[in-house]
Amino acid sequence: MRFTSEQRFDDGVLEREFTLGEIPGILWTPGSAPAPLILIGHPPLGLRRMYPRLAGRARYYAAQYGFAAATIELPGSGDRPRWAAAEQARADLRRAVEAGGPVGGDIVDALVLPLVEKAVPEWRTALDALQSLPEIGGPVGYEGGVISIGIRLAVVEPRIVAAGLFAGSLVPAAMVEEARRVTIPLHVLLQWDDEGNDRQAALNLFDAFGSKEKTLHANMGGHTGVPQFELEPGARFFERHLR
Repeated sequence: MRFTSEQRFDDGVLEREFTLGEIPGILWTPGSAPAPLILIGHPPLGLRRMYPRLAGRARYYAAQYGFAAATIELPGSGDRPRWAAAEQARADLRRAVEAGGPVGGDIVDALVLPLVEKAVPEWRTALDALQSLPEIGGPVGYEGGVISIGIRLAVVEPRIVAAGLFAGSLVPAAMVEEARRVTIPLHVLLQWDDEGNDRQAALNLFDAFGSKEKTLHANMGGHTGVPQFELEPGARFFERHLR
């Protein structure tokens, strides 16, 4: 891990950009150390485009709750090398949506499953590097991003003890089955009128999770309309499980 830039904000939060091999990332840390870590996922739209939302959540966690937070660029996104198969899958999805018909399972599988296979090992490698830093200590949480990546991480990564998931992306049938193996506490957000997400499929996924503690927060509105007030309940969820 190599840090490439840093800035400290008025709230005391230190933001540092880093590279891990070819993978760019950002780490936010509070003034106190060592701090529990929240890994913040995001959709494959690029870190630069997602930065305002990612930084807003990360700085809130650091300044108000004393958590460290980190994110990394997904394969094929941002400034990382183009990934032909992923771009083809996105094009197929756009055509299916524009045609007005249902999105077939083969398209969903091609779009999501290879991303999960590539991204999850990178997240685990990043976690290895982050936990080697003296300012990081204690349990780890995961939140946001492509929900299938969160599912896989919750199953295979024992260092992650709680997850806040956003039910706003297409989920392959194989990942719904994998969700039955998730046992860590979950805090799940659902936008009731999400134009790109089938509500019943999201409810079925929530039902499939094997966790004994799982909470669903559903709000009216479209995909990008998650209320700002949901940030605080999510932070309190991590406070319960990372302290």
